Amino acid sequence: MDNENPTKFSISDLAREFGITPRTIRFYEDRGLISPQREGRTRVFTRRDRTRLKLALRGKRLGFSLAEIGDLIDMYDTARDKNTQLTEFLNGLSQRKAALIQQREDIEAVLQEVSAFERQCQELLRARDNAPSTPAAETTDAK
Repeated sequence: MDNENPTKFSISDLAREFGITPRTIRFYEDRGLISPQREGRTRVFTRRDRTRLKLALRGKRLGFSLAEIGDLIDMYDTARDKNTQLTEFLNGLSQRKAALIQQREDIEAVLQEVSAFERQCQELLRARDNAPSTPAAETTDAK
């Protein structure tokens, strides 16, 4: 095995390279996104598995669902026409971008409401601090 450009990787090699846990790698394996070979009880990952894992992690970071990631990766494996793959990826990116923009707008609206409520609460507290104190009710015993 060439150390400069290995063709096989252990689960710990990939975990270290991508800064993830072996459990995360097994999760992607369970979902069918990668399919390591077995040498006894040891998982052996190929360059193909490494690339698929890299794409899965990138897709996750971009907010794609596991199903969407799987579709994109499968397209990567089977696409004879890379334009189709790129077009689908661009469509997915466009939808994700639109969703993120909407989330940002929603967050901004909520932050404005929170700020308005904060101002109202501060004004009420200041008004109470500045209000003349009222003496406690006097009790009168008429005898």
